[in-house]
Amino acid sequence: MKTILVTGGTRGLGLATVRLLLENGNRVVATGRSLSPALEALIADHQPSNRLHFQRLDLSDLASIKDVIAGIVKRHGEIYGLVNNAALGHDGVLATMHESQIKELIEVNVTGTIMVTKYVSRSMLMQREGRIVNVASIIGHTGFNGLSVYAATKGALLAFTRSLARELGKANVMVNSVSPGFLETDMTASIGEEKLNTIRRRSPTKSLPSVQDVAAAIAFLIGESSGSMTGSDLIVDAGNTA
Repeated sequence: MKTILVTGGTRGLGLATVRLLLENGNRVVATGRSLSPALEALIADHQPSNRLHFQRLDLSDLASIKDVIAGIVKRHGEIYGLVNNAALGHDGVLATMHESQIKELIEVNVTGTIMVTKYVSRSMLMQREGRIVNVASIIGHTGFNGLSVYAATKGALLAFTRSLARELGKANVMVNSVSPGFLETDMTASIGEEKLNTIRRRSPTKSLPSVQDVAAAIAFLIGESSGSMTGSDLIVDAGNTA
């Protein structure tokens, strides 16, 4: 049984990913700033098998990350897979965005994610195998009005994925990313229904991708079926950027 760490695994895409990884027979450690009722219920459902655990992790508290990862390894064994899903999505025009929001976006979406990967990758290097999936965004490819800082953080993850794939490939650690389109989650609620309808109309399917669509792509990259695939990005956006 392989241990998979999913950051931001308490709701939305993260929770959908946790569910699918459990269905595939993995042990999953889901992290978040607090335990959500949905994840708590899922943990109770899997109590007999003891395959799902919650760990508090705040990516903005950079000094705590090393000890949190060490604690996870001590309690649950070496980590085979990492899904870097935790992120913030502040929107706003750059000229008027508060400096604290810019700092927080970069700390959580980029620096915190890199630090988690730094310490988890040590576990993978010890095993000489592993899978890392970074959740980026199509906005990192295309940009979006009012989301310039968020786009910058996701573009950074895409570059991080490609470079880290080259670093870790010799140790049989595969590093890929998934770029979801706009999903119907809490993070996209601030965009507004009118803009979401415009995005739906641009799609060949006239729809938004579901969190289950994206979770399936993540599970594929974490699983053995992805083979030696590394340094790649899977776009899951219902054809919006086709």
